[in-house]
Amino acid sequence: MMIRNATLSRRLMVPAVVLIVSSAAQAQPQIPDDAKIGGFAIGCQAYTFNRFTAFEAIEKTAQAGGKVIEFYPGQALSPEERDLKVGHDQPEAVIAKLKSKLDEHGLVAVNYGVVGVPNDEEGARKVFEFAKAMGMRAITTESVDAIDVLEQLAKEYDIAVAFHNHPSRPDNPDYKVWDPNYIAELVKDRDERLGACADTGHWARSGLNPVDCLKILKGRIISSHLKDLNEMGRSGHDVPYGTGVCDIAGVLDELKAQGFEGNISIEYEHDWENNVPGVAQCIGFVRGYTR
Repeated sequence: MMIRNATLSRRLMVPAVVLIVSSAAQAQPQIPDDAKIGGFAIGCQAYTFNRFTAFEAIEKTAQAGGKVIEFYPGQALSPEERDLKVGHDQPEAVIAKLKSKLDEHGLVAVNYGVVGVPNDEEGARKVFEFAKAMGMRAITTESVDAIDVLEQLAKEYDIAVAFHNHPSRPDNPDYKVWDPNYIAELVKDRDERLGACADTGHWARSGLNPVDCLKILKGRIISSHLKDLNEMGRSGHDVPYGTGVCDIAGVLDELKAQGFEGNISIEYEHDWENNVPGVAQCIGFVRGYTR
């Protein structure tokens, strides 16, 4: 059963936790200025192009005008080497091939996820080793059960951990990461490298106002899966920024006000076979952002 927007709006107006801390991004390597558009490091979550390979995702991100990319585990590497996959459990050769392709198209790999991280140091370390070898600044996950290991390795590797949100699951009350108050409480006493990957579209699918959610997580926004939807609720689908209900200008205003230094990943989950034009329109919106 869908949660009523009015109830959620009242809840967000008086958040359970509001964090006012130094930006988590300050602990991370800075994204080069030449990878920024409209003041933001913007590109794609490779899942936008999950009908294609990682090499094709790089090509399409560059074609749309993006400067950074976030990889996810399991995507086939290239049309010629579909047996190789992106991921922390793949041969080291995958890293060299990805880096070469990124250099060819002038892109910077910034994040890895959404990836499940095991609650044991040996297994979790493989994820961090992959991110380090790729020169990434953050890991995107929903593995809150592994938070102690994640915090330990975030400090050791100086790599941030961004907890991502999918939509709420009324049939599964144990799924809590959709709620920004839960994430804020989860990380409030943790190392500053731990924070949130703000998925604005999934917040809207949960009936939440994305700008209010960002305010709840002030100082802990590591990255964003920035989406605009044609309507609130679970049936909403991605549309170019500025044409939907997510108040993308307001989101950018809030990120700017918070001194956000992370990356924006466009995760355009619509028109799967031909979504480069929609992605390009999103990048164009950010390029024109002048506030």
